[in-house]
Amino acid sequence: MKRKRWQIMPSIPADKKDAWSDYPPLLAQLLYNRDALVDPQSFLDAGASLCHDPFSLPDMDRAVERINLAIDRGQKIVIYGDFDSDGVTSTVLLVQGLGSLGAHVFPYIPHRVEEGYGLNYDALDRLIDDGADLVITADCGVTAIDEVEHANNKGLDIVITDHHTVPDVLPAAVAVVDAKRNDSDYPFAELAGVGVAYKLLCAVFLSHGRDIDEADQFLDLVALGTVADLVPLLDENRYLVKRGLQILSSTRRPGFVELIKKGGLAGGQIDSEGIAFYLAPRINAAARLEHAMSSYNLLNTDSPKDAVVIAQALEATNKERQRLTGEVLEDAIDKLMISGMDDSLLMVGGPDYSSGIVGIVAGRLCDEFYRPAIVYQEIEDECVGSARSIDEFNVVAALTQCADLFSKYGGHPRAAGFTIATKDINVLKSRLLDIADQQLSGLELFPYISIDAEITLSEVDGNTHNVIQLLAPFGMANPAPIFLSRGVSVLDYRKMGANGDHVRFKLADSVGGGAIWDAVGFNLGQSADITSSHLDIVYSLRISRWKGNEVLELNLLDFVSASLL
Repeated sequence: MKRKRWQIMPSIPADKKDAWSDYPPLLAQLLYNRDALVDPQSFLDAGASLCHDPFSLPDMDRAVERINLAIDRGQKIVIYGDFDSDGVTSTVLLVQGLGSLGAHVFPYIPHRVEEGYGLNYDALDRLIDDGADLVITADCGVTAIDEVEHANNKGLDIVITDHHTVPDVLPAAVAVVDAKRNDSDYPFAELAGVGVAYKLLCAVFLSHGRDIDEADQFLDLVALGTVADLVPLLDENRYLVKRGLQILSSTRRPGFVELIKKGGLAGGQIDSEGIAFYLAPRINAAARLEHAMSSYNLLNTDSPKDAVVIAQALEATNKERQRLTGEVLEDAIDKLMISGMDDSLLMVGGPDYSSGIVGIVAGRLCDEFYRPAIVYQEIEDECVGSARSIDEFNVVAALTQCADLFSKYGGHPRAAGFTIATKDINVLKSRLLDIADQQLSGLELFPYISIDAEITLSEVDGNTHNVIQLLAPFGMANPAPIFLSRGVSVLDYRKMGANGDHVRFKLADSVGGGAIWDAVGFNLGQSADITSSHLDIVYSLRISRWKGNEVLELNLLDFVSASLL
């Protein structure tokens, strides 16, 4: 693993400290570091004042009008969702929400391998044959120009709800509800797909004279989909996730109850980290190896017995996903070592690389080697690939420069996917390497850790954790605060895990009164500095929960042997 760069964020300048005097010094520094904030107090409150008018989203009035027509006439509505957590939660939300208004509504989620991402002709034809009058997409569709035209020619209306990057030409749908449209007046462009679906439901509720607060019951789904999709937890997303976590922590939804049990999370203690590391991977597992409808059924069921059965099956699927991910990652690294690891962009694939896990493997490669990484599966005459990237390289923009090669593609600056003919895969690799060389040439490509403040261990206590929690929920664009403490004494350490990949320390403050802390470093067990008597450590704070006990400890992100000169 590459040595990380430590970047300590600058302290509040002396001439600006008065502006932050209403806040305790540490909180003021943490807020100052998050300089994207327009109003620090609104950020801290994360209240309903952050919510924006749903009708300010583009085409929202047209979408609501068509949906209400379908409800009034008893027409068949199909929610066509993506197969990841964002798409699944969007689909459940719209099926249940519109169903509560009397809509004749059904779900459709395509098979990841057999159908691929987004709208496809065969699925649309089947839905027409089954009597569908209106299809509402969830977390997909904004690039489906040809597919929407196909539906239009056969008399099927399409309403698109999406949050992905918008092409120059929009599909000719009844409505295209996406805050990223160039003509959008919506104040916040970073809603997840489930966030857009929620705003659509709010608008429909309002049009029926329903109180918008009635839609709050679906914010548990919004929280899961938003955190899982790695959109920035800023602005409106902060309210949606904060309120959603409150609902999720006391959920009566049988699927969530079982999912929380399988994740080993105690009720009433669900946070964004719990979603990211325990709940979302289990929801995603179904689509990666089988079909996302299993996850849909888990979140949609009102039967505790059915929830137990589905959750047990998902748990087994997730374990198989973990096993396959390890095997493919090892093979991918072996192949890249042979071809060379010095390229500006890493690209590797094979017929045994399941398309359901190539995104995970690409993410692991990107994290470990700090390069844009693309991993793909060869399926007969075509390849299905996923890309993950670094801050310095917009991968969806790079794919757009190669758009003529793809049958499908789309995504975000740091995560994208595509389908391409196998005969063109080497052409794609050559083009992307050229693009990466041009954009990354001369840059030092090393991962970095952005550190909020340098403090001594004696300055850290339970109150520090309480201050930090004022900034929650944490996630993309609002990470949990990170600190640096220098010259701490190592009282004891032991490696953990089958291969000694992790390490647990007992550390003491050498300068500030001898404060003693337990610390855990995941994937840091092979560091050459592990035997040093004094360390400079970079860490966040975490609550370790075990058998009903809670212990505040240090979550080590990096460490080096300390220089005590």
